[in-house]
Amino acid sequence: MRDIITLACEKCKNRNYTSTKNKRKTPDKLAFKKYCPFCRSHTLHRETK
Repeated sequence: MRDIITLACEKCKNRNYTSTKNKRKTPDKLAFKKYCPFCRSHTLHRETK
């Protein structure tokens, strides 16, 4: 039931990370504060399609 999701940077919109999530338990979109190599800083990364 776990699906692969892609995390994109909020500033530059680059898709930097992939992760998995259980769609039954967390139907809303995930957001993590991760390092973006393009921005060279820690930014918020949100789940995209």
